[in-house]
Amino acid sequence: MNKSFFITGTDTGVGKTFVATGLIRALKTKGVDVCPMKPAETGCRVNKGRLIPEDMIKLIKASGVDEPIDLINPYRMRNPLAPSVAAEIEGIIIKKKSILDAYKKLSKKHDMIIAEGAGGIMVPLYKRYLFLDLIRELDLPLLIIARPGLGTINHSLLTIEAAQKKGIKILGLIFNHVEKTKADPAQKTNPEVIAFTGKVPVIGIIPHMSHNNKKAEKIFNEISSKILSSRTN
Repeated sequence: MNKSFFITGTDTGVGKTFVATGLIRALKTKGVDVCPMKPAETGCRVNKGRLIPEDMIKLIKASGVDEPIDLINPYRMRNPLAPSVAAEIEGIIIKKKSILDAYKKLSKKHDMIIAEGAGGIMVPLYKRYLFLDLIRELDLPLLIIARPGLGTINHSLLTIEAAQKKGIKILGLIFNHVEKTKADPAQKTNPEVIAFTGKVPVIGIIPHMSHNNKKAEKIFNEISSKILSSRTN
């Protein structure tokens, strides 16, 4: 059974890579051969004429895989924009076949692929081809990373609705506290409202923290166990 899944966010800057690296580390401790994939990364810094995909590098370090960068990160662009816009500016033609072929190669070599998008599912990857369309073609279930605070109900429910209309299975939502803020009524009530209205489970709430502590290990271990259970049932 394919255990792979796709990570998206309700917005940019919600901590997709932070969550992905935490899950990869936790899954590795459970003996899962997990490989990351990021079809396109924008906002890459330039070093000696080469584009450095910093999010992808974090994912690679967490997984310890030894795969060609062009396989796990087929497209890299300098401008911090939607992939379709950055590609247009930089004269790059993004071919969905290249991404689909790369995923197939990786999935034959590893137990699980954790693919990470850019921004949300309605972000265009190339021209009118959205990440939503890619997820559907990859036939992967979706893990949604959301902000905990005010405004997330709308963003989260719209993401859920768009995915469900395409027939995409949703594993659940993770609420990630990217910033250290005082608890407020919205943060306390939003997860329950979204889970009830959207009819999807909340499988984790991550407080503001770094990876390098025991609390983080425990939280990601619990979330990864839920994901494994949902992928094997």
